[in-house]
Amino acid sequence: MLYGADYNPDQWPEEVWDDDIRLMQEARVTTVSLGIFSWSRIQPAPDVWDFGWLDRIIEKLHAGGIAVNLATPTASPPPWVTTHHPDVLAADEFGAPYWHGARQHHSPASETYRRLASEVVRRLVERYADHPAVVMWHVSNELGCHLPVEYSDNARDAFRRWLHERYGSVDALNAAWGTDFWSQRYGSLDEVFPPRRAPYTRNPSQVLDYHRFMSDMWLECYRMERDIIRAGGATQPISTNMMGPFKPADYASWAEHIDVITDDCYPDPLDPHRVRNVAFQRDLVRSLKRGQPWLLMEQATDAVNWRPANPSKKDGQLSAESAVAIGRGADGVMFFQWRQSRGGVEKFHSAMVPQAGTHIGGQPTRTWREVTSLGASLADLGDLPAPGDDAPVALVFDWESWWAVEEDAKPVHVDYLGVIREWYGALHARGVMVDVVPPEKVDGRYRAAIAPFLYLLRSPGAQQLESFVAAGGTLLAGPFTDVVDDCDRFRPGGFLTQLGPVLGVGLEDFRALVPPVLGGAAERAGQEAQASGGGGGQSVQVSGEGLAFRGTFLAEALVPLGAEVRATFDDGPSASRPALTRRAHGSGHAWYVATQPDASGIDALVGAILDEAGVAPVVPGLPTGVEAARRGSLVTIVNHTDHPVEVAFGGVGTLPPQGHAFVHTA
Repeated sequence: MLYGADYNPDQWPEEVWDDDIRLMQEARVTTVSLGIFSWSRIQPAPDVWDFGWLDRIIEKLHAGGIAVNLATPTASPPPWVTTHHPDVLAADEFGAPYWHGARQHHSPASETYRRLASEVVRRLVERYADHPAVVMWHVSNELGCHLPVEYSDNARDAFRRWLHERYGSVDALNAAWGTDFWSQRYGSLDEVFPPRRAPYTRNPSQVLDYHRFMSDMWLECYRMERDIIRAGGATQPISTNMMGPFKPADYASWAEHIDVITDDCYPDPLDPHRVRNVAFQRDLVRSLKRGQPWLLMEQATDAVNWRPANPSKKDGQLSAESAVAIGRGADGVMFFQWRQSRGGVEKFHSAMVPQAGTHIGGQPTRTWREVTSLGASLADLGDLPAPGDDAPVALVFDWESWWAVEEDAKPVHVDYLGVIREWYGALHARGVMVDVVPPEKVDGRYRAAIAPFLYLLRSPGAQQLESFVAAGGTLLAGPFTDVVDDCDRFRPGGFLTQLGPVLGVGLEDFRALVPPVLGGAAERAGQEAQASGGGGGQSVQVSGEGLAFRGTFLAEALVPLGAEVRATFDDGPSASRPALTRRAHGSGHAWYVATQPDASGIDALVGAILDEAGVAPVVPGLPTGVEAARRGSLVTIVNHTDHPVEVAFGGVGTLPPQGHAFVHTA
């Protein structure tokens, strides 16, 4: 297990460094991520380079038995860069530049930025590629985090090149974007601009392509640095830290370019769905490279500083959330950061060594006690089995569909991530392992697949879902699925043109309902709102064959074309029409639900799908608030409640509040 944190020794006088290493040894730290925001110290002026301090701290860490995940410091160009080269600055949708003073203020499409970043990376790898302390390379930091979309002239020119590579000609682009509508037809690619500020809703196909373009620009920056590191002779793994379900970056398309998946996760203690959302993020990042361990690169030891309210974690929650990561495939537990900053924006962000110190009055502070206890526990784990094909269920989650379905001018606004998390929550509550994958990855390793609101469905994904069902899988598709192609255009022949024959239904109309009110503590904290299904809005009653639930968002007008009707709408715009259907296809079955069920409905449908597919929980009969996860022969059990619970599995017995246990099975 990797255990450690981001380490920023350049924020501290060198006389602190020896104490840092002594405390790292006490905490059983194995690895630190070094130099993430050190560009201004490494290169304080255009022609001035200073690696002496970095040489000294790497040697001290190595002598102390601490390995280094060496970072490229390219996420925050120093002030001299933007002063001498203002063309590196990103711009907002009005065309106004973002200035230095924070971080990530550069355009990823700027050739000047890329040239300067390449030089600092090249010098780093020349100096440290063969250093025995360096076990991994950390490219940039949270690519696109604070400025995921920008509209500078650099972006304009790069977008035109990107469009040429994608479409080949302006005629092909006009066809893809449907530019004959509203007289948007282009005479050449030189007339195309980023979707900057406009008086009304912008072309949805253009906006979708701009999402793709920006995700690709950040990936290009990663690949540029990765290639420099490899060309410099480095043989260590190379990664960049992701951020779970981060909408602007299509991590599913990034994963093949990254040696080891690493993730940053900061769950909100005020989020009523925190346990579910933490598990969802762990399963999502594990699924990016199925069968390979990943690393939890950043989490907080206690409170963060960047939400409207920043409460502390509960006693034991640090270890509990770390255990969830390990159980769901992590081979490393790291933090931001090692020593709490004394100045700057994040000085109130917790760290492994808090501002209050490791001891007060001879007694360890709570953070230090939990940090050292966790370090000792991880040191005792030994080798862990790699995540295998442990998940019998696939939850279909697709970045391009996310981008497209949440754009304006739809029958109803959909919080795609909120909907996905609701379906995941029912699976999580039933204790089954889930992979979170795009439709193209739904293959024979799964027994069941659930695909809610898969609005944009590419042809290969549709073919894969059809093959999955034909080979014996059980598929449940939700409403507003298979509506448009990958250019956000309707396909000829209506809706459900690809999956309709599998599902055995036709779709006449969507019949939107007033959506539920989104809100709660998570939204107040600035996170994605959680669709609750019970927060007001308009709903319809569905019943049939022992089912009874309320539906929200849509009450689609379905026409059975070979499917059996399992439930109907009792009221609303589609009263007496099918709400739930099922059809045998090949050796499997395909279900379709024409509305977004409330919590009880989702749970009932998930139960029916799991029963039909023969999927059992990892550990049957666990008390409410206790979760279990499997990675190969290791089962991890975590008690997220505030009271002790009894667990009759593998000799666990009593689990304390926020306690966990690792059980090795045959």
